[in-house]
Amino acid sequence: MAPSSRSKFETTQAAMSIDVEDWFQVENLKGVIERDTWDEQELRVERNTDRMLELMDQHGVKCTCFILGWVAEKCPELIKRISDAGHEIASHGYGHDLIYNLSHDEFREDMKRGIGIVEDLTGAKIRGYRAPSFSITDWAIDILQELGLTYDSSAFPTVAHDRYGKLAGMDSGKPIVEIRDGFHEVCVSVLKVGKKGVPWAGGGYFRLFPYWMFKRGVKRILNSGMPYVFYIHPWEVDPGQPRVDGLKRSHKFRHYNNLDVCDQRFDNLLSSFTWRPVGEFLDDYLASNS
Repeated sequence: MAPSSRSKFETTQAAMSIDVEDWFQVENLKGVIERDTWDEQELRVERNTDRMLELMDQHGVKCTCFILGWVAEKCPELIKRISDAGHEIASHGYGHDLIYNLSHDEFREDMKRGIGIVEDLTGAKIRGYRAPSFSITDWAIDILQELGLTYDSSAFPTVAHDRYGKLAGMDSGKPIVEIRDGFHEVCVSVLKVGKKGVPWAGGGYFRLFPYWMFKRGVKRILNSGMPYVFYIHPWEVDPGQPRVDGLKRSHKFRHYNNLDVCDQRFDNLLSSFTWRPVGEFLDDYLASNS
């Protein structure tokens, strides 16, 4: 098909997203940083997110920011800057707890609190959600829809992982699925190798593989006709963040590996593809497949 005859979705089928949380809130560090010490930790999320906003502005990129309610409470002006810059505002909950460790009522209250803080700051109606560490469950979808959200972007249809949740009916060949009437799941991306899906959506995987290899994988996904969804965290562009002792070797590697190169890689990735927010990406996908 000639480029001039391709639909808008076909030419811009990559979505950019940022999970706005700070370095000490990640699951890899929970074994040594207790929740009740968060107020004592050095806040670095504002400077790191501002750096990412600067890079995206340079490349003309708009993204979806899945904002943690706790961060919004501490850094309200940052959330307003994200919104004023034209990025989609979405929810990452309030306290960054894994969903399957919460009761239904605890999850509902976490979501109400997180959504309320962010909506009050921005005046934007939140429609999207991403679970901490992709810990999504089927019952959580019912609560998200009950609270007025219309999409989730937490499913990671991939090989087994010690933290990821699962949704019924998802696989690596179905990146966008209507899992309830009027509610869609937008999967983060995997690279199909045989019948398996290898994680290829960002985060630690973006830092693990050589950049040329990661970029080639993204091109392969897009060239196959599949949409692509990328995610990253502000702390990943911050090699100067505090180092903590007492971590398991695997957790230390997951968190600190290649932090010193991630800023440049993110800059390169922004210039290599055409990006847009997840909500816009979903709307155009549905319109092109109606």
